[in-house]
Amino acid sequence: MKLSVVVTTRNESANIAACLEPFAGAVREGLAETIVVDNASTDDTKDIARKMGATVLDKGPERSAQRNLGWRTARGEWVLVLDADMIMPPETVAEILSVSGGDAWWIPEVRTGRGLRVKARNFERSFYDGTCIDALRLFRREVLEKTGGYDENLLAGIEDWELDIRVLATGAKCAVLENHLIHNEKRLSFRKMLEKKAYYANSFAAYKEKWKGHPAVRRQFSPLYRYFTVFVEKGRWRKVVRHPVLFAVAMSERVAVGAVYAYSLLKGAFSRKRR
Repeated sequence: MKLSVVVTTRNESANIAACLEPFAGAVREGLAETIVVDNASTDDTKDIARKMGATVLDKGPERSAQRNLGWRTARGEWVLVLDADMIMPPETVAEILSVSGGDAWWIPEVRTGRGLRVKARNFERSFYDGTCIDALRLFRREVLEKTGGYDENLLAGIEDWELDIRVLATGAKCAVLENHLIHNEKRLSFRKMLEKKAYYANSFAAYKEKWKGHPAVRRQFSPLYRYFTVFVEKGRWRKVVRHPVLFAVAMSERVAVGAVYAYSLLKGAFSRKRR
């Protein structure tokens, strides 16, 4: 079997069908399998997934544990790790099924929705492809076996970066796919997005302690890199010059996210000090 698609879920009945459907043809042809690892959903997520031919498992409490169970259950040569609100266009599925070289791949993301804010977020996201701010999603199975997969001691949101460090440390050949995935964030308001980022910040201390001094970690948490270097390195500054309005809107949102991160870190440090 060529590909195992691992999708983590919790109450994702509104998204899971759209996530699995692009792989239906490959599943029928025996080229792929879909594995849904749920975390105690109380809606119809698991029923929908089973009706669509997916193997359904249950694991928690965090996404890292779900993902590890998924890829360890997988039978494919390649493992694609997705969130339930991600949709693969046909051309991306075709590219993944045709992959023969390399060890792991980043996949460009395009968010759904209309309006200036969505355009600005997609513009911002395009600068991150293949950088230390991105996250590998397609792995040769032996790479996951060699690294041991995701660190289950880290909360969702930081485990991707941590695994990237270990994958790259093995000498694995990593590259960016030509085609993109669609990240369906229609239900993610600006407020919910900030709340999500604040939750991710809960893992920062453990992650930074584990990889203290690592160059990638320094860049990930460097205001200079996050607000400037990543947008100008390797000739990317030309995109900024061509789209100054999108860049300005993206930066205003980035400042808000940075403030949430800073507040979360200060709050965590204060709590640890009181204990």
